[in-house]
Amino acid sequence: MDKPPQSTVGVGTVVFDASERVLLIRRGKQPALGLWSIPGGKLEPGETLIQCCRREMLEETGIEIEPGPVVALAERMIGDFHYVIVDFVATLKNSEHLTPRPATDVSDACWVALDDLEHYPLVEGLERVIRIACESLRSGLSVGLIDADGNGRDFLPGLHSGPKSDEAGKSRPKRR
Repeated sequence: MDKPPQSTVGVGTVVFDASERVLLIRRGKQPALGLWSIPGGKLEPGETLIQCCRREMLEETGIEIEPGPVVALAERMIGDFHYVIVDFVATLKNSEHLTPRPATDVSDACWVALDDLEHYPLVEGLERVIRIACESLRSGLSVGLIDADGNGRDFLPGLHSGPKSDEAGKSRPKRR
């Protein structure tokens, strides 16, 4: 009897700069070695999805973000692994430090205009996620699952517009 694939939860983070370029990373390790993706990775024990987004973005690119709504959920079965990937849209915490520094399992990182995505071999399904996230931000309304109470544990459907700051000064999506 074949052993079932090992399940792993991961995150991805779609973030745009002021020119609507998306931050992409080139995978330096398997799975998807050499393909372009968004920053992200595996959830560590005891870590929330939001914490994982922040950590992975900082580790892979050196850029600080504030995660917003969940925009996609993807399942990929690759080899002996069953990946469940939660993709977030995020905002930049600091608009002055935007030069990505590829590190850990990333071989390259750069900002890419949407019109140039066709020149980058992307992981399966990513272009659609990026374009939906961008259109959502352009419209001023982000539709997705939001961190309902700010604890990074409960994500519920919601319409919201743009980020707002809570008492701690953290950027969080507005609820309508």
